[in-house]
Amino acid sequence: MTDRAALELSLNQLLEPARFKDYGPNGLQVEGRAEVGHLVCGVTASLALIDAAIAAKADAILVHHGLFWRGQDGRVTGWMKQRLARLIQRDINLFAYHLPLDAHPTLGNNAQLGARLGWVADARFGEQDLGFSAAVEPTALDALAARLRVVLDREVVVVPGDGRPLRRVAWCSGGAQGYFEAAIAAGADVFITGEISEPQAHYARETGVAFIAAGHHATERYGVQGVGERVARDLGLSWQFIDVDNPA
Repeated sequence: MTDRAALELSLNQLLEPARFKDYGPNGLQVEGRAEVGHLVCGVTASLALIDAAIAAKADAILVHHGLFWRGQDGRVTGWMKQRLARLIQRDINLFAYHLPLDAHPTLGNNAQLGARLGWVADARFGEQDLGFSAAVEPTALDALAARLRVVLDREVVVVPGDGRPLRRVAWCSGGAQGYFEAAIAAGADVFITGEISEPQAHYARETGVAFIAAGHHATERYGVQGVGERVARDLGLSWQFIDVDNPA
């Protein structure tokens, strides 16, 4: 058991949100009860996750995608009202960390995704150094795609490059398709992220650098688990990860 302020301090010290220019507020987004004994972690503060956390008797929820984003309609209606009502009625704290949870060098989404694939980043690239890159033993694109399907347990979208052996991989979890050009400039033979937009297929064909879209949700399941486990251990909390499946 700990208190809300100690949990917030531990998360902020670990993730350093002040370092990042982000799309929404990082940290405590909804204040709940002062004492925290059980922490539930998930990718997105959806109604399904909140309801599952209530069933799990959570005192606090830690997510990557919170409730509030820059440019959002500020009215508390519809889905926003439903989510907030659940949290407030049950007095549950909601903590959200977006870019800080992508960027942490060992516990973040990118570091944890790399670890599951056997990669340790030796370089960073892109805006705010969110992209990770590593030298790997030469491998074929088909073999890498098959490995991703197994590790992430989902289908992936593959746009081949020029067929070169893959010696340097670059990756950035979630919706980081806009980092593809930076990955190319950083010397990648393949770039892995969650989503693909129309331009990236052309860039892959024209530059020879392969592109793999492995799922926004699927590539961002691991940071909250790494951070949740760490703070729970440090503060003497019980914790669990609840995965609300998302095809995106």
